[in-house]
Amino acid sequence: MTTFRAPDGTRLAHRTYGDGAPLLCVPGGPVDSRYLGELGGLSGRHRLIVPDLRGTGGSAVPEDASSYRCDRLVDDIEALRAHLGLARTDLLAHSAGANIATQYAARFPQHVGRLALITPSTRSVGIEITGETRRELAELRRGEPWYPAASAALEAITRGAGGDREAVNPFFYGRWDDAAREHCAASRPENAEAVAGFGAEGAFEPDATRAAIAAHGAPVLLLAGEFDLNSPPRAVAEYAALFPDATLVVQPGAGHYPWIDDADRFRAAVSEFLA
Repeated sequence: MTTFRAPDGTRLAHRTYGDGAPLLCVPGGPVDSRYLGELGGLSGRHRLIVPDLRGTGGSAVPEDASSYRCDRLVDDIEALRAHLGLARTDLLAHSAGANIATQYAARFPQHVGRLALITPSTRSVGIEITGETRRELAELRRGEPWYPAASAALEAITRGAGGDREAVNPFFYGRWDDAAREHCAASRPENAEAVAGFGAEGAFEPDATRAAIAAHGAPVLLLAGEFDLNSPPRAVAEYAALFPDATLVVQPGAGHYPWIDDADRFRAAVSEFLA
């Protein structure tokens, strides 16, 4: 693990896996980036540079809690790029990290090569995901043994009536097996302040971001999981339509973590795009 200083002096950490052309990988959460692992073996073809967002993993807790805001985390990614001496780099982002990466591409297009958004959150571009859309996806899993409890919990959460959030975890994986359970346990956020601050008021300006990415000339991949309740394929397709040069891939049988569900298929799709 290597550290560097953010513009406000906060000590930030990043990990590197593999060799080859650099690929800067922005995690979601905010959560310790170790949950990304080596992204299904992408490190066999690329040098994965994986930062821990401030207040997570090996990165320090900032003095100013307002710096957890998504738009301000863009400055940390730019500081990492400069620290690495990369004039231009391919960028991959997962889940909530896509909000950071999209705003980064809007502000610093000259530093972005290809952009891969994996099961992306859509908050930065203002795409709403309805409860009905999530219910329709949930129905596809009706034959699973865990479905009754998970469906009841999802319905309660959708209605704003509480609900057991642990019970809905199986919906985010293509297979709810031991590997998925282990990964799920390692993917839980530990810094509640960072999670709350990420989407604080002012974090997103969808109209401005949409206008900027409408002029984004570099190729973009948006990869959705067939079963992903967090980033449904329909919403990801709408997201893809905002870019002038976008490729949409829906990975069959995958949830929110497609490299866990089918590493070979995930690696092939992303590698083909980056090539």
